[in-house]
Order: sequence, then structure tokens, then C-alpha cells
Amino acid sequence: MGGYDLFYTKLVDGKWTTPVNLGPPLNTPDDDVQLVVAGNGRFGYCSSYRSGGYGEKDIYVITFLGPEKLPVLSNEDNLIASIAKPIKEKLEEPQLVSEGSNMAILTGIIRDEKTKQPLKAQIVLVDNEANKVIAEFNSDAVTGKYLVSLPGGSNYGIAIRKDGYLFHSENFVIPDESGFRQYNKDADLKKVEVGQTIILRNIFFDLDKYTLRPESVNELERLIKLLQENPTMKIEISGHTDTRGSAEHNQELSYNRAKAVVDYLIAHGIDAGRLTYAGYGETKTIISDEAIAKMKSSTEKEEAHQQNRRTEFKILSM
Repeated sequence: MGGYDLFYTKLVDGKWTTPVNLGPPLNTPDDDVQLVVAGNGRFGYCSSYRSGGYGEKDIYVITFLGPEKLPVLSNEDNLIASIAKPIKEKLEEPQLVSEGSNMAILTGIIRDEKTKQPLKAQIVLVDNEANKVIAEFNSDAVTGKYLVSLPGGSNYGIAIRKDGYLFHSENFVIPDESGFRQYNKDADLKKVEVGQTIILRNIFFDLDKYTLRPESVNELERLIKLLQENPTMKIEISGHTDTRGSAEHNQELSYNRAKAVVDYLIAHGIDAGRLTYAGYGETKTIISDEAIAKMKSSTEKEEAHQQNRRTEFKILSM
């Protein structure tokens, strides 16, 4: 999951099975090593590098959940019990409870776009369907890494913010019957400068329509906050489509979608003189039709078309 991880293997008919990653929360994006299980089978100890540690690697206690285990007394347990104090578990990242194996792990690294140096940034995770913020946490100040566990069956939005930078947003769907999956969402944040452009990945429209869907509110509010924090900033909102459908229709659709975003911003207090909008239709695709044609799976092709269908904003002046 990052650096060193903890694995387990079983001895079956005299042979060791293929090692299996123990997963989170035992493993993190950094180094996790040297698992030792206590004699009673209820607790374990490992060496791990985590946010909030005292130096490099620290020793952490693990409580194994599940059916109650009969205590097996040993000198080790007696010695530990004689000096133990109540321990409060300190989690590196928020954890969302998920029943069964239908869950996903989201990891990534946050960096400065130009210097590629790791950044400590605020990460906000949103359940787009419920239009609800479900977690807020920071990437590691030294490595820029983060990790969070998520239940399946939802459309998630992630927004990454740091003072002096434009926010970065991502959108992804974890299917309800996907089983365990791991996603990686790295982000290189852009400084607030004239000419910078970002994609607003959590602005949604119904198919072939230009009415903003309710799931777009959190992204729009982030944009409003950015404009409020930079009161002299002027921006262009632009709409883009994939190449399916006629060029004329795509041009009109992208124009109306960009206008819908600007209308929302004006209705929520942003001066119209700071905003312009344009529709570029299919003229500025991120992934070309030639590249899409070479893709093998229909899923991969649809994801490519989805990247081309987007709303962007560009800083015109400060």
C-alpha cells in the first residue's frame, strides 16, 4: 500500500500459501513492519511510520476484533499487564465502517505542480448522491500521502485545498457489488496565478441537458469561496463535450452548460463583471478519437469520453 507492508501466510500440507496483504488499518501508505502477536491472541504490536508519531517509526498496539478468544497466559502478557496504562487509539486517517468485503481504499500523494514537493493539504470527501461531506483530513506534511477507507455503492467527490493554491477535485464511483478495490488519486496542486486552468470534476448535468444537478452544489460552493477569498480575480468558465453527436449541437450544449455555472455564481453573490463563459464543444478534447479507438475495452473508452466531457475555469486576471 506504500512502503513496507504486513502480510500473512498459512502453512498448509507442509507448504506456505501465497502471502496476502493484511490491508488497512494495519497497513498505511508508509512503512509497517515486524508484527508480533501477544500470547493471548487478542493483541499485537507493530512498528509503523504514521502521522502523529514521536520520531521515525513508533510501536503501536493492535486489538484484533472478532470472536472472543480464550486467554493464554504467558510471561510476556504478565509483564505487559503490570506496566500497562489505558491506551487511546490514534487513527492516521478517518475510517468509514463498511460491512463485508464491499469496500475500497483510496490513497494518493499531494504535491506542488511545479516543484513536485509533497504538500500538507486539506482533503474533503463528499458523498455526491447524498450531497454530504463525510470526511475531512490532511495529507501527511512530510510525504504528502493520504489514505481513507470507503464503503461501496456511492458516487464520491474529493476536493483538495491549500492556501495559495487552486483547489483540485476528482470524481469516482465505487460500484455496490465491486468487492474490495484500491484506488489511487494523486494530485499536483496549481498556484493561484493568471493563466492557470483547472477542471471542475464534480459539476454534473443530466445526459444532453444543461440544468445543474443537485450533486454539483459542493463544487460550486468551493468555487464561490475561492472567488470570495480572491476578490479581484476574474475567470472564464468553459464547457467541453466529447465528439459524439454533431459539432453544432455539442457547441451549443457546452455553451449553455458554461452559462448555467455562471448564472449560479451570479445568483449566489459573485459580481457578473468578474465572470465570462464560453462553449468549446468538441474542439479541445483531452483524449483524441484516435487514442480512444485504440483502447480495448468499452469501459476504458467510456471513461475517456467522460474525461472529454467537462467544465473548466481559467484565471484571466488577479
